[in-house]
Amino acid sequence: MLEIRARGSGAAQGRLELPFELRQKSRLRAKLASGEEVAILMPRGEILRGGDLLEASDGRIVEVVAQPEKLLHIECADLARVAYHLGNRHVPVQVAQGFLRIAEDHVLEGLALKLGARVSRVEAPFEPEAGAYGGGHQHDEMGHGGKIHDHHHHRS
Repeated sequence: MLEIRARGSGAAQGRLELPFELRQKSRLRAKLASGEEVAILMPRGEILRGGDLLEASDGRIVEVVAQPEKLLHIECADLARVAYHLGNRHVPVQVAQGFLRIAEDHVLEGLALKLGARVSRVEAPFEPEAGAYGGGHQHDEMGHGGKIHDHHHHRS
């Protein structure tokens, strides 16, 4: 079986279409658009994003495609307040200029409506924020993905 273990570059010779739930997993079996089965064995904590290029074990470059999903599209004059309440519930949130998107959820839809938001249903690729301590290939300026330092043991 074809294996994908690393990111690549160059012209894509295949497509791997996955929803966000599967793009967060480091180990899974999937099928390329061609129907060929692949084993994805990426480093733990990496999130695959639409447009990412991966190198297969045979040298082929495969493009990740964010599969359209059923989402709630949230618009509101006070998006920061809605984002705060969604963040307290630890759900993945796509943050964009003028709107938020989350996976369909009737409880969270009710919360957003209660906060004065306009909510509509869309089917679109879902690309939520990685989060303050999220993995992936984004690192902070210290070169790590968000280690929490314990400063309680220092003596004065």
